[in-house]
Amino acid sequence: MERSFGKSMVWLHTWAGVVLGGLLFAVFWMGTLSVFDREIDRWMMPQTRLAPGTQSISLDRIARAADATVPAQANQWRVDLPTERVPVLRFSYQDSGGDVIARQLDPETYEFIPDQGTKAGTGFIFPFHYSLHLKWKDLGKWLVGLAAMTMLALLVSGVIIHKKIFAQFFTFRPNKRLQRSSLDLHNLTGVIALPFHFTIALSGLIIFMTLYFPQAHWGSYGSGKEAKAAFTAEAYGRFARPKANTPGALASLDAMANRAEREWAGGLPYFVRVWHPGDANSYVELRRSYARDITMNMDQIYFDANSGEILHRFEAAPVMTVQRFISGLHFIQFEHWALRWLYFLAGLSGCVMIATGFTFWLEARRAQHAKKGLAGVRLVEGLTIGSVSGIMIATLTFFIANRLLPLSISFAGVERAGLEMWAFYLAWIAAFAHAWLRPGRAWREQAWMIAGLSVLAVLLNWLTTGDHIPHALATRRWAVAGMDLMLLAAAMLAVAAARRLGQRAREFVTPIGPSVPVHRERKHG
Repeated sequence: MERSFGKSMVWLHTWAGVVLGGLLFAVFWMGTLSVFDREIDRWMMPQTRLAPGTQSISLDRIARAADATVPAQANQWRVDLPTERVPVLRFSYQDSGGDVIARQLDPETYEFIPDQGTKAGTGFIFPFHYSLHLKWKDLGKWLVGLAAMTMLALLVSGVIIHKKIFAQFFTFRPNKRLQRSSLDLHNLTGVIALPFHFTIALSGLIIFMTLYFPQAHWGSYGSGKEAKAAFTAEAYGRFARPKANTPGALASLDAMANRAEREWAGGLPYFVRVWHPGDANSYVELRRSYARDITMNMDQIYFDANSGEILHRFEAAPVMTVQRFISGLHFIQFEHWALRWLYFLAGLSGCVMIATGFTFWLEARRAQHAKKGLAGVRLVEGLTIGSVSGIMIATLTFFIANRLLPLSISFAGVERAGLEMWAFYLAWIAAFAHAWLRPGRAWREQAWMIAGLSVLAVLLNWLTTGDHIPHALATRRWAVAGMDLMLLAAAMLAVAAARRLGQRAREFVTPIGPSVPVHRERKHG
């Protein structure tokens, strides 16, 4: 019975990883980059590379700028205040048609920064992590949820399979055959960050609990739009009142912010939103910052825009506070640089774990499939290369397109931000095609491509903005310097991988079709 259970765990671990490993790698890769999504924004948006502000922010001055910008019939406007990682004011408004128009302001001059023509890290990489940019019926979120469930199954089954888990923590033999060294690295990265991997996968499911498990609130609130609205109001906080359709004034937003700070015992707002601007029933929403807290709190205060008096206050109930604490563990939006780097390294370890799991499967079956004339290894190898090195190439192409495309460019009705995303997806498709067309060589060639593209991105940043690494460090542009240094580190790792792959003693070339595979043994330079 015990042996049968062990075999079933091996089967589950093997085939769940093979079937969904590519999706898992994409989610982990984008999630790892999202740890520094704000820093990626600074690199991709040169005019937002501002020094930290020297004066306090005046919400009343922002309101005056909004009066000259927001259309008369706008439903609301909002401003997100600068943080340690985001030196700009992020301003947006929703017009009468429901469309959101976003701009950025310099917090020193209160002047609008020209549109940077990119979605960058927060607009492309981060949403890709949790939605794959597939919006139809929330398909992307469902696929990511499936990937998270698969990750939990892989972690549990992996622990059951590898009984000598503590010995494997200290075992890595890089000079052994690829199959052996891949398994060692797979076990090592799986064990060393096991609590992180489990927490991230589980918390990702909990964040979208209302999507994956709506029955939890249907039992208390029922189904339908009204029931969902009631649940949302009680869980997340919501206050609304209709427009009076008569003119109204806006009292001092700075005074409201000071009042909110007193109500929150020193807590500061991180965004301010004015609903029904210019109307007699206009009201102002302030939300408390969680930059110093793990919990992504839902604390809200609503003021009457005309008088400045408090209309409504909300704090999450205990159950929702637990959910927001778990969300905070996943999103790591609080300011803690040491922990942020640990998250990044743990995320990379997850990427290595998935990639080496693929490699072990391939090397363990390559000779067997070659003898039987099967195409399984060829198919999975193409999927693996496209999923692993392919998405890295696509990401680097995204960065390079950002530095090469003019701000005003438009093609076939697609603006610059859309063209950057086109570049990403076209490069990814090309990487998959290359993986299938160049068996036995694609890994090495794509590793060299990653190295070349990484260095090219750094050079283009220097040529187009003047911010080479010494200059970025001298001007305290840590995000830009850090991005360039990470790109150079990626280039060095890619070169090391390419050289190692080039030194492999055996190369298997499997042609399309049932013909007998060719097995060559030679040394590569």
